[in-house]
Amino acid sequence: MLPYKTQTFARSSTFSALILAGVGWACAEPLVLDPVDFARDIRPILNAKCTGCHGGVKQAGGVSFVYRDQVIDYEGKSGLPVVVPGNIDESEMLFRITLPSDDDEVMPPVEDHPEGLTDEEVALITRWIEEGASWKQHWSFEKPERPELPTLSEAYEAIEPIDFFIRARLEHEGLMPSERARPGRLLRRIALDLNGIPPSLEELDAFELAWSVDPRAAVESEIDERLGRESFGEKWATMWLDLIRYADSRGLGQDGRRTIWPYRDWVIGALNDDLPFDEFSIKQLAGDLLPEPKLTDLIATAAHRNTQTNNEGGTDDEEFRIEAVVDRVNTTWQTWGAMTFGCVQCHDHPYEEFRHDEYYEFMALFNNTADNDLRDDAPLLSVPNKSSEYDRAHALDREVAWLQEDLWTRGIEAAGVGSWRPIEPDSLTTDNGNKLEPRVVDGLPGFGTAGTISRGPVYDLQYPVPADQSAITGLRFTAYPKDPDKALKDSEWGFEITSLEAALIDAEGNATPIPFAASVADVPWLPHAPQKLIAADGKGFAAYTRMHRARQIVLIPDAPIEAAGKTLQLKIGNKTVILGSFPLVIHQGTLEISSHQALTDFVSDSAIGDLRGQVAARIKERKAIPSTAIPTMAERPAAVNRPTHVFGRGNFLEKEAEVEAGIPFSLELNEEGIPDRLAMAEWWFHPDHPLTARVFVNRLWEQLFGTGIVTTLEDFGSSGEKPSHPELLDYLALRFAEDYDWSIKAILREIMLSETYWQSPVVSSELVERDPANRFLARGPRPRLSAEVLRDQALAISGLLTEKVGGPPVHPPIPEGVWKPFQGGDKWDTPAPGQPDRYRRSIYTYTKRSIPYPTFATFDAPSREFCNPRRLVSNTPLQALVMMNDAVFAEAAAGLARRMKYDSEGTVAERLEQGYRIATSMRPSTAKLDELLRLYEELEARYTAEPELKRGMAGTPDGAAYTIVAQVMLNLDEVITK
Repeated sequence: MLPYKTQTFARSSTFSALILAGVGWACAEPLVLDPVDFARDIRPILNAKCTGCHGGVKQAGGVSFVYRDQVIDYEGKSGLPVVVPGNIDESEMLFRITLPSDDDEVMPPVEDHPEGLTDEEVALITRWIEEGASWKQHWSFEKPERPELPTLSEAYEAIEPIDFFIRARLEHEGLMPSERARPGRLLRRIALDLNGIPPSLEELDAFELAWSVDPRAAVESEIDERLGRESFGEKWATMWLDLIRYADSRGLGQDGRRTIWPYRDWVIGALNDDLPFDEFSIKQLAGDLLPEPKLTDLIATAAHRNTQTNNEGGTDDEEFRIEAVVDRVNTTWQTWGAMTFGCVQCHDHPYEEFRHDEYYEFMALFNNTADNDLRDDAPLLSVPNKSSEYDRAHALDREVAWLQEDLWTRGIEAAGVGSWRPIEPDSLTTDNGNKLEPRVVDGLPGFGTAGTISRGPVYDLQYPVPADQSAITGLRFTAYPKDPDKALKDSEWGFEITSLEAALIDAEGNATPIPFAASVADVPWLPHAPQKLIAADGKGFAAYTRMHRARQIVLIPDAPIEAAGKTLQLKIGNKTVILGSFPLVIHQGTLEISSHQALTDFVSDSAIGDLRGQVAARIKERKAIPSTAIPTMAERPAAVNRPTHVFGRGNFLEKEAEVEAGIPFSLELNEEGIPDRLAMAEWWFHPDHPLTARVFVNRLWEQLFGTGIVTTLEDFGSSGEKPSHPELLDYLALRFAEDYDWSIKAILREIMLSETYWQSPVVSSELVERDPANRFLARGPRPRLSAEVLRDQALAISGLLTEKVGGPPVHPPIPEGVWKPFQGGDKWDTPAPGQPDRYRRSIYTYTKRSIPYPTFATFDAPSREFCNPRRLVSNTPLQALVMMNDAVFAEAAAGLARRMKYDSEGTVAERLEQGYRIATSMRPSTAKLDELLRLYEELEARYTAEPELKRGMAGTPDGAAYTIVAQVMLNLDEVITK
């Protein structure tokens, strides 16, 4: 009998026959099958054969197999239900997929999928509907569950839980694990993985001795000690900087220098301190929004200031600001979620349950940061050059902010007392021919520009003061967009007041200057210059560089102005020009006056004077601390928040519905919603979040084994690869998040203590045939070293490596002709041979996006223009040429030669043996040593006979011979692989 009830399908006489033929069962006894799992069994069929027409982009007939509500009990344009749970007769989907291939209504269409659905696929879909058409999200959207350890057929002693999962899969595949690696090779693997440089000879000797007594204790001790080294952060920071697209340049056209290296040093320090991954992440996503952020929390936010900027003349600041915001959204989802969320910028996701609108709801969380697409990189954080000054500097910064907030609050209160009287201008001129005209603005008499406005005008605005006006205690000037309704949706270029002078003109035309004691803007700080005081005369007040809403400033004179019957004159400078061709000018404005005593009281209050004095003193003290300014994140004041709209087809010029901040419905975990970046950052670490822990432990696994449990580190979605060991992935994710409280060092330690990690990398012919990519992990990892580790290893082997942590980027040697930056002032100053900065670790090398460091680019390091979740490893002749000819490797070969010749003892063979061990952490076989010795002897004889051949290598024939042998050693497979 069949394992499910076969029904007569009224609309297709061939249906039952197809099922019987497809399944091919003729069983005497009933079969018991596991229930059909939608995510495992059905979704892959739909993605492969159906979503091209019925997906998130194209939804033919109103049907999308991405969303449950457009499939289950849903009537498409045909008026027939797509799938009726438990009812195969009424399910239009089943009718369509079982039609003859020559029927016009068969699905999928023959022209798109000539092979159609297989009989087995039809049978699966049929069973799924009969069993109730249970809809389940893709596996990565389901919360991890702690798995039971698999039962193994053979007994294994003293292995980690990890090994149970690996060996259960090996048993299933009929494979056996490899033996343990030799102690020298294992120590080298540990050292390179944790610290990025090989062990010293002394460390090798000590480890081999400890191994001979107790291998596990030896490995535990070695891992614990190496986890505590400063070089741990230097090694592991590279992976993170790839994700967060760290660079020392701005990217795009001019690609000028950007000072942001204190962020890189923060990452290194955080990793060394084993800052829990949740804190590590939240600080980078929203450290500025923490209740009482530390200076280091603000430095961490530079993670999302690594976005590119385009400062070429004529570019639109708003366009590239939006590009930066989009990049932040995409980078966040790639880094913490391994999701192709960027697809949703233009349309619903083709495969995942992400709607087009949801992209912009998430984008709203980033859309109100204070940065713009400008060369000055504002807002900037002043970071002391000495970490010992961090606390004092931050205390001063916070005190200045509090004092200024207090001043502003009191000023706003004073400005809000009493009424304001609008006055009408009677003379509107400029100093450069620009036209101004009287205009009613927002119901008030005012002025506006007419025609084209050229750069740099100074407005001369004259307002007759009514004869009945009492003494004036304050002026309130309001600047408006040209088109306030349109600007709210599509911002326009803003303004900046570069100068403001006031005077009172009497009947005879005599002008008396009016000094101002204070100004109070409509926000506590300007978005482009956080915590910067606006000058008493209003200079510096701005909507920079774009404006959505009217902006307002109150000017308070030194003393009340007796102006009745006279003319009040304002001269406002608009000298700022952005990106070479965009003048920031006021296009519309109004002026109101007040006679309320509260404003005079504000500027005459001794307490206010004291506050101002304290601000000035603290600012002066802070400036005395030597510091480096770096770009960081900061939120705009709520009064000038930008609205966020859906972009039609992803085009920022096509604004559609306005949206509020939020996260995709398919991943909603917080009932209270996601109002800001901080809530979003914390959302990634909600106990029920299905992605974050899985994604990061998968990255760690890939760094150790060369391939992730999910090979597509960038895509945990429906179009990504399935995990090779799904239960292991969930086990590691929950160990990381719950048992280890997000400790990176703890989860690394557990993985590295597994027998799986200890395996020999020797490859048998059977394993090459059965598992060429080592997905089953029947052998130890043997990937080629990364670009940075290759270089650092060579420097360490040679004895040249400078082990200094942190500081500005350095400029090691590069080939002549490579460095041709767009900006002439961007110099590559290489230290002379012997200078320490010439041999710094690779992580400190200046990273310029448009001119990547050649060695790194050759060995697949990304340019870091965008988030890079996975380096795709290549194998090219250029790599061999670099290893043989690049200046760094040439100097490293000479350094290793010196170590063999001068720092070693014994015969030439014994010196070569020691050199081989320095380079590979292993002792050479007799055959290898004989080959190296033969090469050395041939070279020495040749250089003795032809001394001109050794020119540039060494002064003696034996020195030159050692150098070439050292170069051979640096190019051995044992050296360039792990």
